[in-house]
Amino acid sequence: MTVPMQMSERRAGVVLRFAALHAEGIFVLANAWNAGSARMLERLGARAIGTTSAGLAWGLAREDGAGQVLRVEALENARQIMAATTLPVSADLENGYGPDPRDCADTIRAAMAMGLAGGSIEDGTGLGDGSVYPFQHALERIHACVEVIRAARSPFILTARAEGLLADGRNLEAVTARLAAFARAGADVVRRIEDIAMVAGAVGRPLSVLVEAGRPGVELDALERAEVRRVSLGRGLFDVGIEAAEQAARQALAAGVFGYGGDCIGVADTMRRA
Repeated sequence: MTVPMQMSERRAGVVLRFAALHAEGIFVLANAWNAGSARMLERLGARAIGTTSAGLAWGLAREDGAGQVLRVEALENARQIMAATTLPVSADLENGYGPDPRDCADTIRAAMAMGLAGGSIEDGTGLGDGSVYPFQHALERIHACVEVIRAARSPFILTARAEGLLADGRNLEAVTARLAAFARAGADVVRRIEDIAMVAGAVGRPLSVLVEAGRPGVELDALERAEVRRVSLGRGLFDVGIEAAEQAARQALAAGVFGYGGDCIGVADTMRRA
């Protein structure tokens, strides 16, 4: 593969390393919401970093998945994360920041130009109601992304996300058919599913599974046996941090006590010890 002139040799190597991870076995895509969290995750042993649209949106006091974050803001967040880590970074690019296939193409083109290792495009409409695009339109959007990647002849891992199970957990067959079509269109990774083994066999591409916080029964070994190649933490780490901060604030503001965080080693120590 050739690499665009604007991509540094180091960044090109990082992008190729991300592609290789998907062939080496299962790995965890640790999701960072800012540069500091990305650096912490790298020092804790993460092999790749994903951004989180929820973490970014909530950090800006906006609603996630409702079209309230602009493409330029998401890419700037990803740029800051890339600058803070030596790891491959894949961006949560939501629905491509527009309904038209050309919107998705423009988003992928911009993501590639800045040196991201990969990015995800979902079939959710971004209207905030859980709706997804009709099948053919969703497929055209993935085709547009693939055309950009192939024309650039550069390494980039495209993740095609099917959001149907989030709105309706009963439509597994429809979601599986959609993911399989995305794979045939040229998407490298497909994501978000519950009945994992069946879907992995149907799509014929590396499968990424979102594991939300509070799922103690889910283990990496079991996911690997189900032929999953990537586990995304999504907004989970951000959720845990916000919940802890809220509990501490309640103690201080409502109860007037300050016993929170007794076991906390602090941000500076976390960065040093990680």
